Amino acid sequence: MRPFTYETPAARVVFGPGCAGGALAEEIERLGARRVLLVTTPRNAAPAAGPTRPPHVVAVFDGVREHVPVETVDQAVALAARTGTDALLSVGGGAATGTAKAIALRTSLPIVAVPTTYAGSEVTPVWGTTEGARKTTGRSPLVVPKTVLYDPALTMSLPAATTAASAMNAMAHCVEAFYAPGANPITDLVAAEGVRVIADALPAVMADLGDPAGRAGLLYGAYLAGSAFAAAGSGLHHKICHVLGGAFGLPHAETHTVLLPHVAAFNEPAVPALRTRVAPALGGVDVADGLARLAARIGAPVSLAQIGLAQGDLDTAIKLVLEQDLGGNPRPVGEPEVRRILTGALHGRPPATTAQPATRGVSP
Repeated sequence: MRPFTYETPAARVVFGPGCAGGALAEEIERLGARRVLLVTTPRNAAPAAGPTRPPHVVAVFDGVREHVPVETVDQAVALAARTGTDALLSVGGGAATGTAKAIALRTSLPIVAVPTTYAGSEVTPVWGTTEGARKTTGRSPLVVPKTVLYDPALTMSLPAATTAASAMNAMAHCVEAFYAPGANPITDLVAAEGVRVIADALPAVMADLGDPAGRAGLLYGAYLAGSAFAAAGSGLHHKICHVLGGAFGLPHAETHTVLLPHVAAFNEPAVPALRTRVAPALGGVDVADGLARLAARIGAPVSLAQIGLAQGDLDTAIKLVLEQDLGGNPRPVGEPEVRRILTGALHGRPPATTAQPATRGVSP
């Protein structure tokens, strides 16, 4: 077994139908908080203002936007200061969690997170903000929520398209955990279980959006995905997605969905676990085949053109990706490799696995 270091941020997890209503006030009080800023979207603001809203909420910031623009963080930080906030409550998907993280990074306020999609970012130390056309990301223990309440009941109303893309975003966390810089036997174990759980639950939910067992499975899979990603770190796939989202405003989860099979197919020859542990869980002969089968079953988008990237954007996208530090990838990555990945993803071409010896040890 190869040497490894495994470190994850400490977080309290409460899981179960109804927990967001029944346990939320108690969890806030566990932090000693009395004046809470609710960070959410207009869609989630109304439910959060209902009978389950804790009395600790003194202000609501519902200006959350995808990719966390710096100007929205400025507004939220100012609101927190004006209202004497001593804790943050994020209710919503990855954008709500990401906004709360960006506020916490500046203020050191603790976060209680109630995810309503399958982003998984609520258990990671990763933050990201966008300024202009550039997305900046980093890692800090300050942004890890102190408590996460996973309530499957809050995901029952998610539309089919959002469900599919969000779950595939979680799947991307699992798959990339096998080849990210911090990949190790423990993250392999967590990520493999995440792949299995999501691959089992997602088709069932897409066939019946009101399937409570399937919804609970997806939320559990999202937790596993975030946990694996938190320890393994960010790799080639996420770096490309962050570039595309920041520069071209592409929807975050859908970008992950489209790009995932192309990056996975590129890395599979150097990462045996993608073929031996991920592909079988997806029902494919290789990882790209398995991901393509899953995407077909759930009707997910398969090309970047479908979600807003134009042919004329390709050269700029390649240039911006090459500005990132891509040295931790298990295969060498240069202009030809990035061009092949992005061109295939742009047009939705089935990715082909290409032979290449591994450049660093990755467990089978």
